[in-house]
Amino acid sequence: MRHLLSALRVRQWTKNLLVFAAPLFAFEFTGESVGGSSLAFILFCGISSGFYLLNDIVDVEADRLHPVKCKRPIASGLVSIPLARSMAGILLLGTLFVAWMDGFNLGATLTGYAVLQLAYNFWLKQVAIWDIMAIALGFVLRAYAGGAATGIPISAWLLLCTAMLALFLGVEKRKAELRLGSRRGKTRAVLQQYSLPLLTRIESTVTTGAIMTYALWSSGPQVDGAATPWMMLTLPWVLYGIFRYQLLSDPRTSLGGNSERPEEILLNDIPILGTVMGWVLSSGLILGLHEKGIIN
Repeated sequence: MRHLLSALRVRQWTKNLLVFAAPLFAFEFTGESVGGSSLAFILFCGISSGFYLLNDIVDVEADRLHPVKCKRPIASGLVSIPLARSMAGILLLGTLFVAWMDGFNLGATLTGYAVLQLAYNFWLKQVAIWDIMAIALGFVLRAYAGGAATGIPISAWLLLCTAMLALFLGVEKRKAELRLGSRRGKTRAVLQQYSLPLLTRIESTVTTGAIMTYALWSSGPQVDGAATPWMMLTLPWVLYGIFRYQLLSDPRTSLGGNSERPEEILLNDIPILGTVMGWVLSSGLILGLHEKGIIN
């Protein structure tokens, strides 16, 4: 059971916290919005774990050649493939059933995520550029699910910010995998289609896009953005978070060299954790003051 729980990759459930972005951005913290977001969070944890199992089954032979992934429960033989396959089926079918029982919007969103993951696992992860875009689309669907589960209208700015930040993380992940593969002499097929100079240029583009998109959104209602232009005060948190992540991913710095698993950086790097908490608290304070009419 312990190894099976490890195969579910509980640490990566932090990605699914994105479903709470809809009520946070709209500043709607009611029992209905929190309950709906919590349901979406649980369902995304279940379906993502189901696809983690499926991915590990499909990639079991390649993972056994990887210096880190060879220690995963399925690749190492600690969890049998038949058991993993059965658990994946239960999680995937169960979460989709509950989502459709909740309503059309959440059911359709989760089904779209499932189709995307099937396409990624069996095709897109072997196609350069599309593999990164598929990862980013998965984050966009998480953000959209928060609105689908609560009935809160989703801002296009929220989806754009999510897409740009997800593309940034996807590029950083590929850069780390490419460096690791170069050192070990073994790489996945898709990594052979990339080069570090290419990924660096893509990184520059999506980093600029992420910062500009958030800056425009936070400038306020005049661009159909945030409820108040005071949200511009949260921009330094976003800038520092992006720059800190780049620092940690650069092997030429004393702190850098490992961004292959973004969830590990999020959970283990104190400045990154502080940045996330600082952004949440400052955003909540600004939106709360605006809600009470204290600031425009």
